Amino acid sequence: MTTEQDFYAAPGDTSQGRVFTVTGQDWDSVTQSIGESAEERVVVNMGPQHPSTHGVLRLILELEGETVTEARCGIGYLHTGIEKNMEYRSWVQGTTFCTRMDYLSPFYNEATYVLGVERLLDIEDDIPEKAQVMRVLLMELNRMSSHLVAIATGGMEIGALTVMTIGFRERELVLDLFELITGLRMNHAFFRPGGVAQDLPPGALDEIRDFIALMKKRLPEYAALCNANPIFKGRLEGVGHLDLAGCLALGITGPVLRSTGYAWDLRKTQPYCGYEDYEFDVQTWDTCDSYGRFRIRLNEMWESLRIVEQAADRLAGLEGAPVMVADKKIAWPSQLAIGSDGMGNSLDHIRHIMGESMEALIHHFKLVTEGFRVPAGQAYVPVESPRGELGAHVVSDGGTRPFRAHFRDPSFTNLQATSVMSEGGMVADVIVAIASIDPVMGGVDR
Repeated sequence: MTTEQDFYAAPGDTSQGRVFTVTGQDWDSVTQSIGESAEERVVVNMGPQHPSTHGVLRLILELEGETVTEARCGIGYLHTGIEKNMEYRSWVQGTTFCTRMDYLSPFYNEATYVLGVERLLDIEDDIPEKAQVMRVLLMELNRMSSHLVAIATGGMEIGALTVMTIGFRERELVLDLFELITGLRMNHAFFRPGGVAQDLPPGALDEIRDFIALMKKRLPEYAALCNANPIFKGRLEGVGHLDLAGCLALGITGPVLRSTGYAWDLRKTQPYCGYEDYEFDVQTWDTCDSYGRFRIRLNEMWESLRIVEQAADRLAGLEGAPVMVADKKIAWPSQLAIGSDGMGNSLDHIRHIMGESMEALIHHFKLVTEGFRVPAGQAYVPVESPRGELGAHVVSDGGTRPFRAHFRDPSFTNLQATSVMSEGGMVADVIVAIASIDPVMGGVDR
């Protein structure tokens, strides 16, 4: 008889010795019964179904009393298989898969993949200006929606329910804009090799400007609720400490790295999509703790609002400009007009393809079913996602499908900090440390 091996905890860890059943109300009696002996320890499995682990993350905690002596991460419970699936789809269809990885920042998944494909195609300089501005606009709106979830769920986990309710309230406004522009709230597949799927709909810029004006009134509420709140600061200050040397040793990026005072942001250090033409500041803090990461995310939303405002002003002067490269052998038929029913293609376009031009019909059929060929080679173009450096390593063998697509997801890398941040602290501080990393398991278990 064989038993399934648990790679994260040996059989003796949980099946030998004294067994503790904890219901939540009797923690004091449990810790008292452990006694003074240092040999007595409790191994607690937190997750993978747990509201405080930001997805299907399993934490194996070894405790002495309420102090964490060892913390390990158990990942792999999501099993999406996205990277492997991309090898069996065309280059354009790959965006439909990778957008689902880090589901809280889908536009960044699409951006790094699409930028890599464009580098292999050698069309980076041919992307229309309007497409680049729309990408920046959507990515910065996405940064705000992602940070809002990080702050909202982080607040919920320590009992600050008002922070959660207003966080999701504002996120809904961003998702409404996504739905208006792309047709979907999540998993958009809107960025395509060569540009974006379609132009801005009528009235979109007015909605964006209304959102900017409203957020300038709403964002100060978070500062008023949390910045100087003694309970909030008591739970976050000094918790989840990780200094610059630790971040560099582990490859940690994003707000966790910037909370050490190091202003590393790929939008400034390795600009892409024209970020060098926007005015914004890289936000840092110098406390190396969870409180600093919270303040950075709050400040970054203000900077994103600045960028969105600049992008909206630029789009106003690009009325009617193209949003896809001119090369018809690469451009997915994104210029198809939406029909009067709001669904599908316009009758004019169908009439042209089906009744007037056999060549147009053949080209459309080949481009959609088989896809375009990408020259053999490999490329890696990282972007600064809300969680840090997100990069896609795309490899082509000259065919119509990716030979390999592998993503460097910041959630996966940053999770290494869990043990360093948690060991030596209290059980309750593990929740805060994980929340300050803000991992999304869709990006970890690709």
